[in-house]
Amino acid sequence: MAVAAATDELAAVVAAARACRICAGRWPHPPRPVLRAAATARLLIIGQAPGARVQASGLSWTDASGDRLRQWLGVDPDAFYDEGRVALVSMGLCFPGTDPKGGDYPPPRICADTWHPRLRPLLSEVRLTLLVGGLAQARYLGARRKASVAETVANWRDYLPDFIPLPHPSWRNTGWLKRNPWFEADLLPVLRARAAAALADAA
Repeated sequence: MAVAAATDELAAVVAAARACRICAGRWPHPPRPVLRAAATARLLIIGQAPGARVQASGLSWTDASGDRLRQWLGVDPDAFYDEGRVALVSMGLCFPGTDPKGGDYPPPRICADTWHPRLRPLLSEVRLTLLVGGLAQARYLGARRKASVAETVANWRDYLPDFIPLPHPSWRNTGWLKRNPWFEADLLPVLRARAAAALADAA
């Protein structure tokens, strides 16, 4: 597919995704799909779903989790939000609401089932995909994933060069990060190097 045609087709799908109202009435708040993608992107980050702050801002990862994710990657916001190089497409495109027991509800499966098959094939220049959390790992690793997010992340080498599985960068995982110093010592240098290489390819 020619670059111009791929760009136009992806732009049309992104516009349709942003206009999606499949889940209207499911939550007290109106749907507000949040994603960023361009046909030239080399790095794809797939998270779980926007949080309340992202729902308010309309921009992916504009919260403390996003700050930690950018620190893991070793990139500044300008690079992170350069959609010509970085695509941000979560499993759920809208904020699914907060669970009174803590954390957010998981996104409805219909969201990923509707939009990922349309979006992912058009991101043909992606060199590295970061799978942030269990839902993204389940969809993209399938039977290759391990029994838990922690075990999948611990076996991150098995998924190179296409994927790097990550835990969610939420403050709730701070204890896990402290108990697993290999994450910072072994995985993060590889993550930063491979992300930098992908972004350099797109520069």
